[in-house]
Amino acid sequence: MDDPYQNNINQQGETYPTYGGGEYTYPYQTDYPPQEEEDAASDVTEGHDEDEQMYEGEYQGIPHPDEIKEARRAARREARMKARMATDVEEETLPEQYESIMEDCGHGRFQWTLFMVLGLALMADGVECFVVSLALPSAEKDMCLSNADKGMLGLIVYVGMMIGAVLWGGLADKLGRRQCLLYALAINCIFSFLSCFAQGYGIFIFFRLCSGIGIGGSVPVVYTYFAEFLQMDKRGEHLSWLCLFWMLGGLYASFTAWGIIPHYGWGFSMGTEFQFHSWRVFVLVCFLPSVAALAGLVFMPESPRFLLESARHDEAWMILKQVHDTNWRAKGEPERVFQVSQIKTPQTQDDEFIEIQSETGTAFQRFMVRHMTLVKQVMKNMLSLAAPDLRIHGLFIAIVWFTMAFSFYGLGVWFPDQIKLLQFEEFESNVKIFHREKVERFHFNFTLQNQVHKEGEYIHDRFINIEIRNVKFEESLFENCYFEDIRSTDTFFENCTLKNTVFYNTDLWEDSKFINCKLENTTFLHPKKGCHLNFQEENDVLIYLVSFLGSLSVLPGNIIAGLLMDKVGRLKIIGGSMLCSAGCTFFVLLCFSQWAVVLFHCLFFAASAAAWNGIEVITVELYPASKRATAFGVLNGTCKLAAIISTFIFGKFIGITKIVPIILSFSALVCGGLLAFKLPETREVILQ
Repeated sequence: MDDPYQNNINQQGETYPTYGGGEYTYPYQTDYPPQEEEDAASDVTEGHDEDEQMYEGEYQGIPHPDEIKEARRAARREARMKARMATDVEEETLPEQYESIMEDCGHGRFQWTLFMVLGLALMADGVECFVVSLALPSAEKDMCLSNADKGMLGLIVYVGMMIGAVLWGGLADKLGRRQCLLYALAINCIFSFLSCFAQGYGIFIFFRLCSGIGIGGSVPVVYTYFAEFLQMDKRGEHLSWLCLFWMLGGLYASFTAWGIIPHYGWGFSMGTEFQFHSWRVFVLVCFLPSVAALAGLVFMPESPRFLLESARHDEAWMILKQVHDTNWRAKGEPERVFQVSQIKTPQTQDDEFIEIQSETGTAFQRFMVRHMTLVKQVMKNMLSLAAPDLRIHGLFIAIVWFTMAFSFYGLGVWFPDQIKLLQFEEFESNVKIFHREKVERFHFNFTLQNQVHKEGEYIHDRFINIEIRNVKFEESLFENCYFEDIRSTDTFFENCTLKNTVFYNTDLWEDSKFINCKLENTTFLHPKKGCHLNFQEENDVLIYLVSFLGSLSVLPGNIIAGLLMDKVGRLKIIGGSMLCSAGCTFFVLLCFSQWAVVLFHCLFFAASAAAWNGIEVITVELYPASKRATAFGVLNGTCKLAAIISTFIFGKFIGITKIVPIILSFSALVCGGLLAFKLPETREVILQ
């Protein structure tokens, strides 16, 4: 009878040598395939007392059958564990694989070229924030703007940028980063150019609104776009360097305004209806960064990360190969081969794709179906930002954005207005008062400035080709006087009597310059149309100098953020910067001179620059690729909403008190800075 325990033939029929002797003979294999049936085989010691019977093979150094079976079980357990681990890795392959690909592509010529192009787009955004405020002192005179009109013009840019941020951010996750940025910059270029020639207030404000909608997409799309071409250890630093271009936008706007607007002759006119003064030349020059960015972007590829999310793997592979070859060719290693042959698909692709045949419905119906589907997808993506896994962190980062923008933009408007107020108070303190003067048959051929004339008498006097600035005539008599070619600024006649007086080619209008006056046989011939500006007075060099210094002062903050972003982390940069900014605002309460306000204006901008860098970097890193631009757009829209609210509130307290704006800014910065430490640190996190 065959030994039931002797099994020297495996399943493939191969014979193995046997060791030992007698009934304890058993096969010894150099490897142990995981066969379940072998576990059911009895060992040679079955039915015996192991303590009483010794295993012979022990003297020959041969493993016991129990040890063999245990080794096989351990091997099977390890194989199952590796399989489970492989499955887990499979689920997170795309972000990790994409990071590995970017590391293999390296950081070089391609990223620096894209850096310059996207930097110009960010520079255009910085210019847009300054252009209206710098042109406003001239535009308000040229278009005869009231205080309400001036306030609306200042706010309309932020309204447009708020709409544009949400709109283009949402579309960038569905249409592509590059495509949406092209559309946004094109709209900005077109309407910025048209606004230069708009003569009426209504059409001008409409063009600036549309221009703001266009440029509003630059910030959310630029950071999302550039981050997806950066590897993890370069991301924080180079996104911070990108912020330098916003500073350059402010410097460009300030410098060009300083060099162009005061030159009143840099323009032309066509009759009295069409005026193209120097401030319009300035607005025209300010759209050049946007044109340059648009031209450069034409030659840049789409983000491969977006293409992978859209299941366009072949296009993504080609672009990644282009990045790889461009960088290594520039480094002198053109022989290096792009070795990626397969790229994993993202975990979820739940977009609703609708294929419409050309013969289905009318062209308008097909257009509506496609675009309504796109709108639904964008709205669905926005609503997904409130998902449980994103809700808390999303709320925290939104509050940080809001508090930072509330203080930054509010004080950014308040500081120049406060300086103007101090200038005005100093100017008023030097006013000259003339009481009951009598001037007869005198020819005024010199400038009248900062004067108050009470109960005066002017008989047979001539006022020809002069400027009258900040002059007020109260209860005075003008008889047989002649005014010709008069240019006035803040000049009024109140409770005066004018007899047999002629106004020829002046901007002293009957309906606005004469308050409760008695006009007897007084004639207004060929009155000047529009409001005419005395550029030497209104465009004080200090206005442009403050803007220039404020923009330049963010340079130290940007440098510090760029050097430390990947070393100390995003949270310390944001929190520390916001708390330092809060300290700068508090000390503004002690400022009572123009230059003290200018000093703390610069310190505040310098301290807050690093916080902006950190906020923009962490926003990119918090959200997955399918929601990244949408989230950035919504948060940037929140930022512009805070700017609208703060500029409106702070403007109401100019000339009343500075305590309320300072306390509001200080409180907002402290709350936002402390809350920033509750955000997750994303310094060593792969972009999901």
